[in-house]
Amino acid sequence: MKNAALGLQHLLAMYAGAILVPLIVGDELGLTSEQLTYLVAIDILMCGVATILQVLQNRFFGIGLPVVLGCTFTAVGPMIAIGSRYGVTAIYGAILVSGLFVIAVSGIFGKLVKFFPPVVTGSVVTIIGITLIPVAINNMGGGQGASDFGSLANISLSFGTLLFIIILYRFAKGFMKSIAILIGLIVGTAAAGMIGLVDFQAVQEASYLHLPQPFYFGAPTFEWSAILTMILVAIVSLVESTGVYFALGDITERNIKSDDLANGYRAEGLAILLGGIFNAFPYTAFSQNVGLIQMTGVKKKSIILITGGMLVTLGFIPKIAALTTIIPTPVLGGAMIAMFGMVISQGIKMLGPVIMKSSENAMIVACSVGMGLGVTVVPELFANFPESIQILTSNGIVAGSVTAIVLNILFHMLPYRKENKHIVLHEQKA
Repeated sequence: MKNAALGLQHLLAMYAGAILVPLIVGDELGLTSEQLTYLVAIDILMCGVATILQVLQNRFFGIGLPVVLGCTFTAVGPMIAIGSRYGVTAIYGAILVSGLFVIAVSGIFGKLVKFFPPVVTGSVVTIIGITLIPVAINNMGGGQGASDFGSLANISLSFGTLLFIIILYRFAKGFMKSIAILIGLIVGTAAAGMIGLVDFQAVQEASYLHLPQPFYFGAPTFEWSAILTMILVAIVSLVESTGVYFALGDITERNIKSDDLANGYRAEGLAILLGGIFNAFPYTAFSQNVGLIQMTGVKKKSIILITGGMLVTLGFIPKIAALTTIIPTPVLGGAMIAMFGMVISQGIKMLGPVIMKSSENAMIVACSVGMGLGVTVVPELFANFPESIQILTSNGIVAGSVTAIVLNILFHMLPYRKENKHIVLHEQKA
């Protein structure tokens, strides 16, 4: 009973992050309530499968640490952009290829990581967070194109939800603080229900049991720009997961070796691949559950396996998934400001030390974030370029990421850079 309670704690700690991704992406792409219910249910189920794959260590995959996997917020903006331009099937084509990419590079990613230092990954995370804020603001007003956009009821609900989350985060402690957004969504939905803005039709129509359906949204399609975008997202997720692995290794007093990392990356790649097949999402290690392990002091893998089992069980019950789809858009928008703002703050946290370290890093950040945001706001800037080049320029996240990678190589990896530095030092001594 105690183990079940501890497993439930981990489920609650990651639940808001797990359900928000399908709700946001599905709403932006105009999915029906039935499609949205499936999306939430399959996402919850696959979170459980991905977690179990990671915890059950063997010679091929799984790092064998008490790690919980969930869908990465880094993928939200790119998936919305891909789906809006090429359709839902292109999202899953890109996810499938990115999963295969992660599996293929899992053994050598430790060597490739030098191309993705904090100045690059921090820039990418910041760009993604910034490009998501307009989505949150639109939802706060009631959703783009809503007849009551910006109404007093919508503004009150969205800001009320955000204020509740802020107050709870400020004054709550321990586990209650870690689930502040989940509680905010529940309270905001309850408040909306009191004024008649909650529709339970999706819950009434949802079945009590369903089976996962491969390629629910149709056969995957493949677009180069979409594939490149999702591979970049996967690389950023791997870098984030590496930090989680080492943190858990320190907590559990286990020495993490290169083979362990390769098994962990391979498990994530397999989870991403399964997500593409069953129309779920890319998965990454959730840091919020690391905080819960530190707080409780319970490090047993069996607890995380229970959490994974609970997620799989919930994923088979669309009725429960449908409950999440009744959250009104303004309530969702209020919570999204906090969630997406945290993505930006995480990027800034990564960039802070490296900007202070050198002016070259400051220039990398300036150009990559500026390019990423600029192309997002004015996507037609490169409309006259050849289509082969537009693969890199049509998406702000790709444009900003490629800019960061190229400038990092230019400033920090080309041999002549070191030679010039040596000449300067020699002249100073003379």
